[in-house]
Amino acid sequence: MEKRETFSSRLGFVLISAGCAIGLGNVWRFPYITGKYGGAAFVLLYLLFLVILGLPVMVMELAVGRASQRSIALSFQRLEPKGTRWHWYSYVGFAGNYLLMMFYTVIAGWLLYYFVKTLRGDFAGLDADGVSGQFVDLMGAPGTMTLYMIIVVCIGMIVCAQGLRNGVERVNKLMMLCLLALMLVLAVNSVLLPGAGEGLRFYLQPNFSNLVYDADGNWILGEAVFAAMGQAFFTLSLGIGAIAIFGSYIGKEHRLAGEALRIGVLDTCVAFVAGLIIFPACSAFGVSTGEGPALVFMTLPNIFNHMAMGRLWGGLFFLFLSFAALSTVIAVFENIISFTMDRWWLSRKKAVLINFVGVLLLSMPCILGCNLWSGFTVFGMDISGIEDFLVSQNILPLGSLVYVLFCTSKRGWGWSRFLDEANAGEGLSFPKGVRFYVTYVLPLIVLFIFGMGYWNQFGEYILQLFQ
Repeated sequence: MEKRETFSSRLGFVLISAGCAIGLGNVWRFPYITGKYGGAAFVLLYLLFLVILGLPVMVMELAVGRASQRSIALSFQRLEPKGTRWHWYSYVGFAGNYLLMMFYTVIAGWLLYYFVKTLRGDFAGLDADGVSGQFVDLMGAPGTMTLYMIIVVCIGMIVCAQGLRNGVERVNKLMMLCLLALMLVLAVNSVLLPGAGEGLRFYLQPNFSNLVYDADGNWILGEAVFAAMGQAFFTLSLGIGAIAIFGSYIGKEHRLAGEALRIGVLDTCVAFVAGLIIFPACSAFGVSTGEGPALVFMTLPNIFNHMAMGRLWGGLFFLFLSFAALSTVIAVFENIISFTMDRWWLSRKKAVLINFVGVLLLSMPCILGCNLWSGFTVFGMDISGIEDFLVSQNILPLGSLVYVLFCTSKRGWGWSRFLDEANAGEGLSFPKGVRFYVTYVLPLIVLFIFGMGYWNQFGEYILQLFQ
């Protein structure tokens, strides 16, 4: 067996693993659902679920990667008992990585495009409708979207072609440190804006009545709990082997619970500081935190338009977002490439070339779904919505369930082997006393998230059938 690549430093492992988890959900989904479900009180609920739901699954995924020293292509195959078929999931996980990149590279391209537009001053002098019109124009320009998607894919593949240490680790480490520095600068600027105090109070001072009732007095605690579960679960990119691959590149010097905690803390810090950027700024200019693309591509450019040195702050913001997106792209590309290398024994350069072509071709439906193929929908979802639904509401929760069952079941790798691997080395131990919880309760929570994802997507259609 050839010598496995390894990280040059523990910092590199933590930053790259966190970079995989840190993405656009930290920036536009976290502030939106925090604003919708009670501000600071919701943040506390989210942190609770991050600890009891997200981190145990991350430890399990890291353990499978480190014990097998392989990507998801062969990790189950190396650890599973003879005669079992856990390795069948490897192809589903591989498909999940591809599906994620089929729309994520396109959105990352939008961010690069907006970084260029902001520096050029294309938003200067435009009102809110004018800023919104810029995004509408982009959606109707498949050529521009394709160009920037190609740039994103080229950057990611060129980095991965250089290898783990010289490419992925070196570039992601620099990019993550720049991302954190940019966030701090942007957060300080937002906090110091006149009128930012109300947004800060909402975000930092818990008011639990806001978690239970909305502004109209409607009971929303159930929705808030599910939203906190979902954010804590999905923010860490668990279930598709994207975290396991980095576990396969580390040694046994440190226990995995401590490593998972560091990754989770860094991911949470980015989401939290994103709120410090967005809530004070929206409060200062009297606008809603918005939702999804509307927040990033329509609301915030309009805010930067009214700021002193708005072109600078807007440019830095979209540069920060581009770094966040590219860190995820590079990390997932590394998983895709490693899968190809492990499964078909290809060289890194051949694996990069094959997947470069594959990602380019498979990203085109998402682009065309915004314009030429916009009439194609399934249950109200366009092409990118279908891709997102397949990954977020299917492969991520079911993949996480596979990892949990594999690490706790006697028909899988088993609890004792998992615990020995997780607790090899120095540092924070994974507690033995949580065996009942992770074996019986955690799978039920994951299944609940899976079921609620389907209900939220198709519940309206189901109710119509009975009317």
